Amino acid sequence: MSTRRLDLLPLHVEHAEEMAAVLSDPALHTFIGDTPDTPEALRSRYQRMTAGSPDPAVSWLNWVIRHRDESCLTGTVQATVGPSGHGLIAEIAWVVGTPWQGRGIASEAVRGLVDWLSRQPVQTVIAHIHPEHRASAAVATAAGLTPTDELHEGEIRWQRSIRR
Repeated sequence: MSTRRLDLLPLHVEHAEEMAAVLSDPALHTFIGDTPDTPEALRSRYQRMTAGSPDPAVSWLNWVIRHRDESCLTGTVQATVGPSGHGLIAEIAWVVGTPWQGRGIASEAVRGLVDWLSRQPVQTVIAHIHPEHRASAAVATAAGLTPTDELHEGEIRWQRSIRR
């Protein structure tokens, strides 16, 4: 997938070293918890992720965000696609490294992801966002998601229905 400035490349284990540096700022974990992964831990996690979901009805789709002009990775986007009571649902998530924040990269990447998902047999796109995470709320809004009254583990469920 490509957008105006970005390439969304399928995640590979070989991305772990560069992504460990991209995701190394502890501030990135303010809302999601935990601490930054070492390259080795990230490599192990990427091996599990690229192996795919153990549930054949669920697809794990993961991309790294490459900024074309800077020739570097800047973050990730992902979608977990599976059945729901009303067709396929895609739960999306994203993270952009601190040095690239505030430049519209997350919004552009997530819009690209949601546009791609809208061409798949997905009926609903959701994201779960911490109530105080204004930057992620802005990204979700830019991708056409709106907040609901539903909370999931303390986070607000944002949603967009795909019109066919």
